[in-house]
Amino acid sequence: MASFSLRAALPQDVPAIVGLITELAEFEHLTHLLQVTPESLEPHLFGHKPAAEAWVATVGDTVIGFALCFTNFSTFLAKPGLYLEDLYIQPAYRNLGIGRALLSMLAAVAVGRGYGRFEWCVLDWNENAIRFYEKLGATLLPDWRLCRVTGDALLNFGDATPP
Repeated sequence: MASFSLRAALPQDVPAIVGLITELAEFEHLTHLLQVTPESLEPHLFGHKPAAEAWVATVGDTVIGFALCFTNFSTFLAKPGLYLEDLYIQPAYRNLGIGRALLSMLAAVAVGRGYGRFEWCVLDWNENAIRFYEKLGATLLPDWRLCRVTGDALLNFGDATPP
């Protein structure tokens, strides 16, 4: 079993994180949506006003997994929450407890910050992930559907609404 470590991502980790995001996009059959580069991601993680934060899993000096989160807010709870955008562990390092350790660490971050929720989405066809999340105690919300406006639709929608 490989010995792994978890830590907050550092600016020098950004190229490795982008590589892992690319692997995730390939796994999810979504490479046609991929636009991320180290140069486009770095300011959002480490710039003047970061929009997200990331943690990495390493084996030795090699980044083999990551989790990327941002803060959201629940009006019902009147508390912030932590939203997990992506979690990815390279296939050779799966089933070693790394994903569980990252999720547990993020839950501890949410608790430590006084947040009311820790949330994420999962693709409906990813049965392995669904079973894994349910084993951890996560509840899948069947009545909720994610809504997204992006690309030209976002530009058109944004132009139609006064600031």
